[in-house]
Amino acid sequence: MTIAQVLAFAGVVALGAMSPGPDFAVVTRRAALAGRAHGMATATGVTAGVLAWAVAATTGVAALVAAAGVAFTVVKLVGAGYLVLLGVGALRSSWRPRHRRPEPDAVPAAGPGLWGAFRDGLLCNALNPKAAIFFVALLPQFLPADAGLVPLLTLSLIAVVVTAVWFLTVANLVAAAHGLLSRPAVRRAVDGVSGTVLLGLGVRLVFTTAG
Repeated sequence: MTIAQVLAFAGVVALGAMSPGPDFAVVTRRAALAGRAHGMATATGVTAGVLAWAVAATTGVAALVAAAGVAFTVVKLVGAGYLVLLGVGALRSSWRPRHRRPEPDAVPAAGPGLWGAFRDGLLCNALNPKAAIFFVALLPQFLPADAGLVPLLTLSLIAVVVTAVWFLTVANLVAAAHGLLSRPAVRRAVDGVSGTVLLGLGVRLVFTTAG
């Protein structure tokens, strides 16, 4: 691989990470409602999901998921169900009355603890079969036919690093406005919008095809 190929691959991965989707929605919501630590934990979870798909792509598992109708459908439906679950939880939180301003460290609207934040990011990405399609379609474009393990691992590492940088940046930028976003009326609005978005993404995922 040449430097130009590596940079081009990093650019494509960055564009994929920056495109609006479930990962962006969960990271933004966590950082907005629960603060920097929770946002960064969610971003780390998303990155772990990308790592899992990158490893799956290098071992052929991702290609199997993308090609096998049953496997693709199972991952798709489970992922869609999880997004709907997150969306319903966010909408319920937006409708729940709040009689006092929440404490800065309280996270009732975003789920319990840093582990919960990491889990949301991980499952949101790992249960998205479009990630399998992305890696299966992308990697061969930047690898020679006789590529060994080292080039595959190099591109996988680049994908992980680019994803981590982007989502950690998003988490920190959104968390900078946590003081404003933690106001009850604003929290309800954030929950309502993010819940609607997550529900919509879950429904759209149901109709996603591997082709």
